[in-house]
Amino acid sequence: MREEMRTFGYLCPKCKKTVMAARSVFALEAAGAEVECSCGSSALRAVSDGEKYRIQVPCGLCGETHGATCTPSQVLDGASALACTKTKQFCCFIGPEGAVEKQLQELSILAEKEQRGDGSEAFLDSVIMYEVLSELKDIASRSDGLTCGCGSRGIRMEIRRSAVDLICSDCGAKLRIPAATDQDLDNLCCRMKLVLPGRK
Repeated sequence: MREEMRTFGYLCPKCKKTVMAARSVFALEAAGAEVECSCGSSALRAVSDGEKYRIQVPCGLCGETHGATCTPSQVLDGASALACTKTKQFCCFIGPEGAVEKQLQELSILAEKEQRGDGSEAFLDSVIMYEVLSELKDIASRSDGLTCGCGSRGIRMEIRRSAVDLICSDCGAKLRIPAATDQDLDNLCCRMKLVLPGRK
């Protein structure tokens, strides 16, 4: 019987290379994991106390190390992603190898655009941003396309450099729509409606 494997992936803040490594579920349950970049300057660490996993993630977007607490199912089942607390973009991926590899490629592109950006451009990728705004306009034009969990339909947009924030005018709830990569656009294109996590 083949042992079930889980792949961890992140972007090294030092050398900017993608780092990927697989660990067996058995090893993760017994001793957690340490995934080190080949440059030796960063390492992802996941430690289990029997109830939760504490994960330290080197962030290739802001350069810092983020801490996260995950349930066993988030680490051992399906696919999970951890976000950078500064940029709000995903900076670490856990799941099947193919899914992690694809997400890491997108993260690498995003980081490269951030690095190249000299502040003169309004958006990380103007084409993607305008496509995302066009999709959001289409969703908003549908009946009940854009609503808030509090019941309001008064939703305004704030456009950032790499995302669009949807904000409820009544309760202030916010939903961030990433708008920097092809993956961001693909994720939005399959949505018929968007509901903000309203404060009821």
